[in-house]
Amino acid sequence: MEYRKLLGTDLTVSAVGFGVWTVGTTWWGVKDEQMGKRLLREAFEQGVTFFDNGDTYASGRAEEMQKEALGDVRDQIVVATKFGYDIYNNPERPGQQERPHDWTPAYLRKALEHSLKRLDTDRVDYYQLHNPRLDAIAPGTALSDDLFAELEALKHEGLIRAYGTALGPALNERQIEEGIASVRERRAPTQIIYNLLEQLLGEQVLPVAEEVGVGVLARVPHASGLLEGYMDLNTTFEPGDHRNWRLTTNEKRKAWMEDGLKKVELLQPFLNGRHIAQLAMQFALHSPAMASVIPNIYDEKGLRLYTGLDSVAPLTQSEYDQIQALYAENFGLTTNLIGEVVR
Repeated sequence: MEYRKLLGTDLTVSAVGFGVWTVGTTWWGVKDEQMGKRLLREAFEQGVTFFDNGDTYASGRAEEMQKEALGDVRDQIVVATKFGYDIYNNPERPGQQERPHDWTPAYLRKALEHSLKRLDTDRVDYYQLHNPRLDAIAPGTALSDDLFAELEALKHEGLIRAYGTALGPALNERQIEEGIASVRERRAPTQIIYNLLEQLLGEQVLPVAEEVGVGVLARVPHASGLLEGYMDLNTTFEPGDHRNWRLTTNEKRKAWMEDGLKKVELLQPFLNGRHIAQLAMQFALHSPAMASVIPNIYDEKGLRLYTGLDSVAPLTQSEYDQIQALYAENFGLTTNLIGEVVR
C-alpha cells in the first residue's frame, strides 16, 4: 500500500481509501452489517488507513459500525467523517434526497459531539463539510466566516486535526468554483467526483491544488461501475440504486451506458496486465495533489483489486498522456456521459 500526505494538513493517508457509506447504508452495496464490518476490518489488514464516513449515513449508524469494526485500532487509522446535514430535526428522505443543511457554529459543535460519541474517539482526524454550496465556503459572508472560525477553534481544542470539504452530491459544474474556493481561499482539502471518464472537476481543481499545495481526494473513481469491468448492455440495478436515474430514458441509457462501454473498450490496449479497475485507480492517483482515491468497496474481490495496485505495472506518463488525448476528443463519440451534445 502506498501512503501519501494530505497536503495542507499533518495527515498521512493510504492512497486507497474506504468510503464507509457502501457498508453503512442500504443505498447501494452491502446490506449485511456483519459482512460490512468484516470488509472494514479486512481493508485495514490490507493496509487501508483512511476511512471516509459521514454522520448522515444511516443517521449515524455507519459511524457506530466503524467503531465496532475498527475501534481497537483507532490510533492506527485516519478517521474522516462529515457534517452539515441536520439529521436530528429531519428524518432520512426517500431516494437519497438531501436534507436541509445547518452551517451554524452551534450545530457544528452538536454534530461533532455526536460523531465523537458514535465513533468512540476523542478527536476526528479529518472533518468535512458535506456537500456545501459556495456560500458556506467562500470567505466574506457571516455564514462561512463564522463556520470556518469555529472549525479553527475546534482544531485548536484538539477535537479535530484538520478540516476540508466534500463536494456533491452529484457531479455538477458549480463544484468547480466550490472546489477552487476550498483549496485556494480556505486552504482546505476538497473531495471531488473524479475519474478517467468524468474529469469536469479534476481538470479545473487539481491544477489549483497543485499550485497552492493543498490536497484533493477523489471518489467515484470507477464512474459508477463503468470502470469496474462487470457492466455490459444487459446490466440492471436493484430498486433504490441511484444509477437507475441514468437509465430512465433511451437517450440517457445511450449517453451513459452504451457510450460509456464504448469508451471502456477503447481503453483495453492500456491494460497491460492490469484490471480495468486498477487502471482507473492509477489514473485518478496521477496528480501529486491527489492524496487518496475512494472506490466503492462492496466485496472482497473488489477490495483485493484496489489494494493490489502495487502488484501491477505503474501507469507511465506516456500512457497517461495517450488516455488524456482520447478523453480530449471524447473517445471519438458525439455525446458525453451526462447526455449533453459535445459542441
